[in-house]
Amino acid sequence: MAGFKKLIFIQLISWLLFASIGGYFVAAAFDNAASNAQHKAQLVVNNYINKHSIADISPEKLQQVLADGNTFSSFILRDQQGKEVVNIQSPTPLPAIAQLVESSFNSIRPQFAVNQASDIKVEFMINANNLGLLLQQGLFIVILVSGLMAIIPIVFMKTMFRKLNRNISMTVADVIDVYINQNQLNSGLDTAINNSKIKQLGVDLIPSFNRLSHFLQSKHDDIQNAAHTIKQEAYKDVVTELGNRNMFVEYYEKHIESSEKSTFGSLAMVRCSELQAINQTRGYQKGDEYVKAVADIIKHISGTYTGSKVFRLNSSDFAIVLPNTPLKEAERFGDNLQSRFTQYQQNQELSSVANTGIVGYEKGKPLGELLSIVDNAMSMAQSKQANAWHVQRETDLVNNVSAGFGNQNWRKVINEVIESERVHLVMQNIMPIGKSIKAYAEIQVRFKTAENQVLPTASFLAMAEKLDMAMEIDRLIIDSSLEKIKSRNFSEKFFGLNVTASSAHNDQFVIWLERRLLKDTNIASKLVFEVSEFGLQQNIKASKRFIDMIHRVGARITVERFGVGLTSFKFFRDLKPDFIKMDASYTRGLEEDKNNQYFMRLMVDLAHRIGVSVFAEGVESQEEKHIIETLCLDGVQGYYIEKPKDI
Repeated sequence: MAGFKKLIFIQLISWLLFASIGGYFVAAAFDNAASNAQHKAQLVVNNYINKHSIADISPEKLQQVLADGNTFSSFILRDQQGKEVVNIQSPTPLPAIAQLVESSFNSIRPQFAVNQASDIKVEFMINANNLGLLLQQGLFIVILVSGLMAIIPIVFMKTMFRKLNRNISMTVADVIDVYINQNQLNSGLDTAINNSKIKQLGVDLIPSFNRLSHFLQSKHDDIQNAAHTIKQEAYKDVVTELGNRNMFVEYYEKHIESSEKSTFGSLAMVRCSELQAINQTRGYQKGDEYVKAVADIIKHISGTYTGSKVFRLNSSDFAIVLPNTPLKEAERFGDNLQSRFTQYQQNQELSSVANTGIVGYEKGKPLGELLSIVDNAMSMAQSKQANAWHVQRETDLVNNVSAGFGNQNWRKVINEVIESERVHLVMQNIMPIGKSIKAYAEIQVRFKTAENQVLPTASFLAMAEKLDMAMEIDRLIIDSSLEKIKSRNFSEKFFGLNVTASSAHNDQFVIWLERRLLKDTNIASKLVFEVSEFGLQQNIKASKRFIDMIHRVGARITVERFGVGLTSFKFFRDLKPDFIKMDASYTRGLEEDKNNQYFMRLMVDLAHRIGVSVFAEGVESQEEKHIIETLCLDGVQGYYIEKPKDI
């Protein structure tokens, strides 16, 4: 194909070259003819009108001048006023025209004075028959020469390929004949001759096959390069220029799932939490800018990990592969992402930016199963707070049937739990610090499958939230808890019940809960409903309506996971909760963290000023309990105090 392209290029060059040469010669011929015609016309005027020179020119000489080349087809002379005095329009041979001109000039010569020769105007037309013939001949020569230049290389190349093909065919046939004859020869024959012939034929064959191999290799390289370019475009995300889901699947299958090397690492999934809201309120261009910013943050943080890869799976999800990175180090990766996301959130005045789910992987782990697990981790991260992350460990999956569940399986399992009311209630007491403090026991729930296997509570609640089934779960928990309290006749005990923010902000749920509590007013006064601080912040107006209803029926409110958000004191005062429960992150390592101690003491002072009690959760050591007592908190909860137990 490259040879034929060169041939066409040469042909075009030849056409242009010969056309230019032919055009140059034709133009030169026209210029020469015009110059000769002008000279001859002036000669006629000067010799026939000028009486001083007319005697020196004979008619034969004039005939020779005008007849040379048959130059004129029209010859007109005009006087000073523009009147025609001679008009010759005749296709007859110019010798006759010369005689006519001579007789005409002899008849009009007396009309002109000597000094009037310059006033005579000459008009003439050139006879272009000869020039047209010259042009036709030039074009014919151009076509002929360029055609020869196009045909000769083709014939030459065709002959060359035929010769090459014939040589290759004959050589291969000779090699085959030698091999066949050699196998049929008896051991007494001299095989050295045949071996020598084979070698000689191989030497003859090598140049031909080398040329053929080079040609095929060049075509193969061209095809590979084109395929690589197409693949890069098909596997690239347009907005972020990261690899898309197809590239992620190919990378995982090649380097992790089917790799022969022993490999492990961490897989993180980041989900943009505000993309839909930005697209709807600010436009898709701002949405793309937001996605690019999240991608830049991810690339910057993951760039410090050797061999890390970042992909954009869909409009809102990113996948990050951290080879040879244990989950302990991946937690630091999650912290760094959360810090950068929070900074970007404050700069752009967003309610959140993105959440991160993290899992570990090993060689041979099926991708579908891994994505299901990391999706669960993502759901749990979303249930925590803005920009939170969550690590799903192997130990969390022991005796856990949720690992392989996708959204559809989760929906089916949640529906089965609701319909069969397969919930198991346990409680964990909050130990009061001080005699005047009235604490309560938090009711916690465990969910079971049809095979009586315990589902992970965090995963179950996170998936229920994701699938918009949280309100049905909250109703099931509240109904089951009220029935349990009534059946056990706990007249002096106070119980805490967790309610999701989505349910607390739902008008239908609030109406249902108020009617349900009014049926058992004596039990309602013993209940404390716990809602997360982050959830209450999502809708201040709806949160206040819910809290007012709870107080109206005689129950109380606890703001749990307090300190994670950026709650203002005004917001805290307007909601008027009865208790706040400090997030467990403030309790861990409290004896060594002076900043946490200072913050917790500040919160205690502010809460006590408006009559709110403060509890600490996640207490797991004697040292933590001692520090909490010195900070004047009102109650503690955790495994060190009491493990959850059946009601």
